[in-house]
Amino acid sequence: MRCPHNGVRTKRTLLPDASADAVVSSLVLCSVADQGVVLAEALRVLRPGGIFAFYEHVRAGGRLLGRVEDLLTPVWGVVAGGCHPNRDTVASITTAGFEVESVRRFGFSVLPGVPDVAHVIGRARKS
Repeated sequence: MRCPHNGVRTKRTLLPDASADAVVSSLVLCSVADQGVVLAEALRVLRPGGIFAFYEHVRAGGRLLGRVEDLLTPVWGVVAGGCHPNRDTVASITTAGFEVESVRRFGFSVLPGVPDVAHVIGRARKS
C-alpha cells in the first residue's frame, strides 16, 4: 500500500480518526520531545483493534547501567538528535491507553567492549 503522507512532520497527521489498521514505530519514541503526544496521535488514527508495532531502544534493566543512562541523557540528547536512552517506553505505551500484547527485550552492542544497549520489540492493540 502506498502511503501519501510519508514524511509528515507535524504533531497531528493528516490521517482521519480511526482510519489506520496499523502504526509502526521504529526507533522514534526515544527521540521525540513528548512520547505521550506521539502515542496519542497513534491511538487517534488507529481503528478499534488496530495494531501498534514498536521497536525501540529503552532504559537498561540493570540499576548501574540505568543510572549511567540517567547521567548521560542530557549530553546524549544534544549529540544524538534528542535521544533519551533512559526512557521506559513500554510503560509509556501502556499509559497512553494501548493494551500491550507482546514485548521481547534484548540488547546488543555496536562495538566490541561497549555495553549492550537495551531494546524492545513488541505489539500493542487499541481497545
